[in-house]
Amino acid sequence: MTLTRAMVLAAGRGERMRPLTETTPKPMIAVHGVPMIDRILARLAAAEIEKAVVNLHHLGAKLRDHLSHFSEPPLVFSEETELLETGGGVKKALPELGDAPFFVCNGDVVWLDGYQPTLERLRRHWDPERMDALLLLQPSPVAIGYDGPGDFVMDPQGRLRRRREREIAPFTFAGVQVLKPELFADTPDGPFSLNLIYDRVIERERLHGLRHDGAWYHVGRPEDLERAELELRLELGGGHEERMAAQE
Repeated sequence: MTLTRAMVLAAGRGERMRPLTETTPKPMIAVHGVPMIDRILARLAAAEIEKAVVNLHHLGAKLRDHLSHFSEPPLVFSEETELLETGGGVKKALPELGDAPFFVCNGDVVWLDGYQPTLERLRRHWDPERMDALLLLQPSPVAIGYDGPGDFVMDPQGRLRRRREREIAPFTFAGVQVLKPELFADTPDGPFSLNLIYDRVIERERLHGLRHDGAWYHVGRPEDLERAELELRLELGGGHEERMAAQE
């Protein structure tokens, strides 16, 4: 089996989700009754991940305590004395992630699988001969709670480029990806964004995407949380009357 290790990015302050994140780490915020990070770890366990690294900073002790009951997948924590951003956080955790490609999941994403488990689809699609990074993408028009201009354009071979100025991109990054560890060579020590790596890989035409085939929910602000709660309730068991009311 390929892709047996994963990282969950959970260190951020969740500024846009205040005041909820003043007392609760954003990944612990419940959507439809389940903390977002619990859903992610359950999917990693189902994908038979052998080790998952969770980085900690904002309210880190509270998050560590919350995760103490998880045995699958086995967890390792990466403590950050300063926020290292997405790229710096992954780079710090590389000794635990090993020398093979790995999954990285944002700790605050919510998705529903389509016909196959999403992580298994990424695993099957991953081709290290053609790719250095593989991003899960949600079609922007059906990204629930998202009203931005999108992130990427994908060509027929699955290669990605950035949205150009004043362009509306058809795909939004869905917060789940596969990365090669060697991508972090010659990157800064300390904080930096994974966008630095994406731009380098785009130049080599080795950043690829996979279109998500299920629902995906943007949960960035308290109002997004309310929308995700409603949509998940409808998707997972809401009645006809509730659906009609939501459309009015």
